[in-house]
Amino acid sequence: MANTFKNALSAGIGTSAVDVYTAGSGVTATIIGCTVANTSSSQITASVKITDTSGSTTSHIVKDAPIPSGRSLVAIGGDHKIVLETTDKITVTSSASSSIDAIVSVLEIT
Repeated sequence: MANTFKNALSAGIGTSAVDVYTAGSGVTATIIGCTVANTSSSQITASVKITDTSGSTTSHIVKDAPIPSGRSLVAIGGDHKIVLETTDKITVTSSASSSIDAIVSVLEIT
């Protein structure tokens, strides 16, 4: 089994959900970090979700969390880790258009 560290980045996320990271075919991934940054000049809210595609279930990691202008929110990090199986994904949404940059740090096992 190979272990590979990766970052998935997405800039300018708005009110439509964006899949920031999706575990590829034959991959089990451990999300070791997820940070969303407010790039707008006003406070916004952010939601981060995980989708388990095998069970057709989506759950919030963070729902409508307020982020002041120029600040960030660590949705996953420290002792908090999340495991994704093949095709599971992390999705980010903002309350305002083009206002969030997101970074998801992953350890992929193939």
